Amino acid sequence: MTASLLTVARRAHPSGAGVVEVEGELDQHTSPHLTEALEDVHLAPGTTLVVDLSGLTYCDSTGLTVLIGLHQRTEAARAPLVLAGLQEELLRVFSVTGLDRLFTLRATAEEALAP
Repeated sequence: MTASLLTVARRAHPSGAGVVEVEGELDQHTSPHLTEALEDVHLAPGTTLVVDLSGLTYCDSTGLTVLIGLHQRTEAARAPLVLAGLQEELLRVFSVTGLDRLFTLRATAEEALAP
């Protein structure tokens, strides 16, 4: 799924985990595209969902709201959620806002998917 400045790709990992790769800018204009893509992701108890943000170049408060909404959905479904590949600037935002304590963060998608 592609918006003008955002690309979202979904794939299944051999472990059974779902992977969503997000690239580009996540803001008030592109966040509906990510929201729509995430609504189609099947969440099952115990099945991990990894959101790879290594290609994300910008994220505003609207984008953070989408990620928080996803966290709420995965919690309700008892499906572990891992955000991976956050760039330094986004990591700083997560630290300042306390989101680094809400989300499970990993340096890479590969690390998030490791047994």
